[in-house]
This record gives sequence, structure tokens and C-alpha cells, in this order.
Amino acid sequence: MKVLSKLYMILLLVATTGMLLWGLAGFLEYFTGIVPFVRLQNDAYPDGVQFVHWLLITSTGAVFLTGYLTKWKWTPFVMVMLFSNLAILCTIETFDFMSAQWSFSAYASEIVFYLIHSLFLLFSSLSKSHFQHFRI
Repeated sequence: MKVLSKLYMILLLVATTGMLLWGLAGFLEYFTGIVPFVRLQNDAYPDGVQFVHWLLITSTGAVFLTGYLTKWKWTPFVMVMLFSNLAILCTIETFDFMSAQWSFSAYASEIVFYLIHSLFLLFSSLSKSHFQHFRI
């Protein structure tokens, strides 16, 4: 089980690093109009929703990467808050703006992933030992 936990933590580290890079690229395009590699902006979203989208994605990546490297004791708790905000944003984007572009199964998968990541960060022994001082 320890090996699976370590692999999962590495997966989270890679995924959140990807989120940080994706969020920074999204902000670059949002603020300058320069398309970094592929078009990242979604025309279905109003400007404010698009800004919050990139802010949450960038923040999630930055918080986990920084928290993991510094072993910040509040990382699991802050990540749960960020995941819950991403889930709310996903709900708004899916049901208010993207009904024809996004399937319910993709929406449900994203919500389930946020839940699994949150439970892992809060309750796994690896997470508790890495972020040493955090206790639920």
C-alpha cells in the first residue's frame, strides 16, 4: 500500500505542476491574447468566469507544488478548499455555459477526482507523514 501511496503522491505532484503551467499559459493568453501553444480560452465563458478559471488552476498548482516542497502543514486543508472551489466552478461552467460542449460523465469524473484527491490528502498515512504537523 505504501508504494501505491507514493505513486499517487507523485501523480498528484505531476498533475498539479501541469496545472500550474497550464494556468500560467492560460493567464498569458487571457491578458495578452498571445496563444502559447494551443488556444486555451473558451469563448463560452464570460471574462470574469475565465479569470476565476485560470486563477483557481494556477493557485491549485502553485499551492500544492510549494506546499509539497516545503512540507507546509496546511497544504492538505488548503488543497481541499481549492478542489471544492474548482468543483463549484466546474459545475457553473458545465451547467451554465457549456451544455453542448461538455458531457455529464466528464463533469462527474472531475468531481470524483477532486473527492478522491481530497480524501487522499486528508487521510492517507503518507500525506499525514509528509505534511507532518497536520492532523484532522
